[in-house]
Amino acid sequence: MEGAKDLANRDKYQFQWWACSLINAQPYQGKKKGADSGIDGQIFFTDTEKGKSTIKKIIVSVKGGGNVGAAMVRDLVGTMQRTKAEIGLFVTLTPPTKPMEKEAATAGFYKAVNGLEYPCIQILTIEDLLTGRKQPSYYDMSMGELTFKKAQREYREVAEQGRLF
Repeated sequence: MEGAKDLANRDKYQFQWWACSLINAQPYQGKKKGADSGIDGQIFFTDTEKGKSTIKKIIVSVKGGGNVGAAMVRDLVGTMQRTKAEIGLFVTLTPPTKPMEKEAATAGFYKAVNGLEYPCIQILTIEDLLTGRKQPSYYDMSMGELTFKKAQREYREVAEQGRLF
């Protein structure tokens, strides 16, 4: 946790990218610095809509400062509506306040094809992510293949290693 706090204080962009890596999210706009419209990362997942497989979006907002509040959760809800995202992940270095948790609860649930409901706003702390107590919760039929492309596996014939001298 001390290293995370140090990174957040030294370089907020590196902290955002590192926090996105903890939840397997793509950094928004390919790690370009500048205005991010409230989005620090994205995750794409597959679900079924009207019997057809469709690609859905999760947006990530990372906060490394100690001053977080319910207004930031409301901003994330607005960003979700604007970008037509199904779920919003609020990743924070500090524990959420009760008003933040209440605001997140009022955002409702996303019902997936597996019949389960997932919170539309999920608040995750860096400590919970590092200890494994919490992870993002959503159903993904493609099991993460849409967020990051997988490299093609190379097969080579096993050769005998030569001598150096």
